[in-house]
Amino acid sequence: MDTRQMRCILAISEAGSLTRAAEQLGIAQPALTQTLNRLEREIGTPLFTRTRRGATLTEAGLAVVDDVRASLAHSDAAAERARAIAAGRAGRLTVGFVTHAIYEVLPRALRLLRAEHPRLEVVLREMSNAEQVDALAGGRIDIALLHPPVSVDARVNELHLGEDPMIAALPANFEVAEDGCVSLAEVAEHGLVWFPEQQIPALRSQMLGAIRRAGHPVQVVQDANRTLTVLACVAAGLGWSLLPRSARALRHEGVRYAEVRDGEGLPAFELSAMWLARSRPTFADAFAQKLGPLQSS
Repeated sequence: MDTRQMRCILAISEAGSLTRAAEQLGIAQPALTQTLNRLEREIGTPLFTRTRRGATLTEAGLAVVDDVRASLAHSDAAAERARAIAAGRAGRLTVGFVTHAIYEVLPRALRLLRAEHPRLEVVLREMSNAEQVDALAGGRIDIALLHPPVSVDARVNELHLGEDPMIAALPANFEVAEDGCVSLAEVAEHGLVWFPEQQIPALRSQMLGAIRRAGHPVQVVQDANRTLTVLACVAAGLGWSLLPRSARALRHEGVRYAEVRDGEGLPAFELSAMWLARSRPTFADAFAQKLGPLQSS
C-alpha cells in the first residue's frame, strides 16, 4: 500500500463518500473508484461498504484505518524532516565534551543554538579527552570540547575557550587554615586522585612537575577517568585532587574545595573546541559560533 492509496482510504473514511473524497483529493471520482477497487483486490477483502448514500468502513477497513493514519503521519514527518535538512533548518549534531565543559560553556552554547535552530537534534556524549580525539577522527562526534593540547588524525578547526586555574578538592572533614587555603605540601602529602596518564598526558606531567619543582615529592595514588569518580574517591579518603576552579559548581557530599596558597606554578585547565574542517558550513560551525570564553579566563 503506497502513500497515494493510503491518502485515498483516509479521504473516503473521513468524507463518507467517494464523490466528496474525490473533490477533496482533487481527482475524478472514476479514478478514485479504480484506485480503491485495485487496492481491495490486492488486499483480498473490501475496505468499504458502498451504497447510494455513501461509503462506510467494513470491519477490515476499521482494523487498518488507524495504522494507515499513523503510517501517513510518519511518512509526512519524514518528508518534512528531509526538506528541513536539505534547507539547513534541521539535522543532527553530536557533541563530545569533558566534564569541565558542563559548568559554563556547554549550557550557554546549547541555549543559543536551540534558539537559532529549534529543530536541530543534539546528541550529547560525555567522554574523556582520548575518547573524543578518537571519536572526532572517526566521525562519531561532530565537535569536541576537550583539554588541549591533543593531536587529531584529521583536518580540524580549533577554538580556544580559555583556561581555569587549579584548586584543591579534599575531604570535607579536613581542617583548613584560617585563610581557607591549603598548600602544595599538603596536597603532595595526601597523594593525588587524578585522571589516567593516557587521558590528559601533557597536563598531568605539567602538574606533577610543578609540585615536584616546588620541593614536594608527589604521587598519583588513584586513577579515575571521570570527575565524579575523582570526587567519590576524594570523599572516601583515598587522596586529594586538583581540579578546575569552575568545578566548585559540582557539589559532592564529603568533599570541599580550597584555593592552593602557593599554587601559582600549577598549570591551568585549558578548554578548546575542535571540529572537522569541511568545505561547506555545518552545524558544528554554528555551534562553535555560540561558544563563549570561560568566565574565569
